[in-house]
Amino acid sequence: MTNNITNGRLTSLDALRGFVMFWIMSGEHIIHALAKAAPIPIFVWMSSQLHHTEWDGITFYDMIFPVFLFVAGVSMPFSFEKKMKVAGVTSPMELPSSEKRKIYLSMLKRTCILLILGFVVNGILRFDGFDKTRFASVLGRIGLAWFFAGLIFLNFDLKKQIYWFIGILIGYFLAMKLIPVPGFGAGILTKEGSLEGYIDRLFLPGRLHSQVYDPEGLFSTIPAIATALLGMFLGTFLKSKNDFSISQKILMMIASAIILIVLGLLWDYSFPINKHLWSSSFVCFVGGFSILFFTFFYLTIDVLGFYKWAFPLLLIGSNSILIYMASEGLVNFKHTADYVFGGLIKFSSIDWQPVFTTMSVTFIQLALLYFLYKRKWFVKV
Repeated sequence: MTNNITNGRLTSLDALRGFVMFWIMSGEHIIHALAKAAPIPIFVWMSSQLHHTEWDGITFYDMIFPVFLFVAGVSMPFSFEKKMKVAGVTSPMELPSSEKRKIYLSMLKRTCILLILGFVVNGILRFDGFDKTRFASVLGRIGLAWFFAGLIFLNFDLKKQIYWFIGILIGYFLAMKLIPVPGFGAGILTKEGSLEGYIDRLFLPGRLHSQVYDPEGLFSTIPAIATALLGMFLGTFLKSKNDFSISQKILMMIASAIILIVLGLLWDYSFPINKHLWSSSFVCFVGGFSILFFTFFYLTIDVLGFYKWAFPLLLIGSNSILIYMASEGLVNFKHTADYVFGGLIKFSSIDWQPVFTTMSVTFIQLALLYFLYKRKWFVKV
């Protein structure tokens, strides 16, 4: 067994973070181009999995955001452990109030920065007007969910944290099913008729992503806290000192993943798996797959020590916020890729030129990340 930890974090966390971010930054475009150039079943299927579902249902692409939030939750106990060591305590509940206030301020600062960065990604600096600006964002939801999960971690023991997790999922389910929406009634889980969409229309300022609701809206951020808590439970389990062997830990993680997936599938009959609503069944189902993804990277990298293959993923994962913001329109990687490789790509078959073009974009992105990695320049929030 190896103990690969970089900057106080499990190497597998950065690798998993890089894996999910790869598909956002350019990986999806490579697969879509491959499916057109060589429409064999595996490429066509992969391409179909790299689109969000229209409403109910699940694809791999729907899992990317919650897996990223789950990873943030896993890293939380390791992050707070440093602060507890400085304070000379073994539990966050033992932290003196003065230290907790410092942590709260640090957490609030991080959340505010993520909210602001989310505004920037949404184009707030274009100054198109308040009503045309979208204020909900992926980064904002990560910041808010992480913040409230952190408050629960700092103020409640593990048993009560689990109660919070269960209470959030059941409470959200009951609210969505029982609270009536004017003009629609109770339990209408459509874009227009859901309680989540109604609350967004009432209270979320600016432009909604989908006119009648926002997939990163106000009310659906509450179950996202449960996604962060689920990662936090796994981080606590890995960090805790117990008598379980590595093989036992792996088996327990796989078993918990299967239980969550089955629970999500059963709950789907009453509360459909839906990323847009971040439904309770969605939290369970994707939470199970998040554990499976992590288990693979943890076993391969941190336990067995096979980490060289994951170096490109580590480049992405160690600067995930930067490459996310850059890929969302702040940097035109395609322009640079065309300038460097465009002449060579013209010599290839017309059908395959889009494939080589998207791959050249990935190469430019990785080159930038490698440059930053070698100089230890990381965007950390």
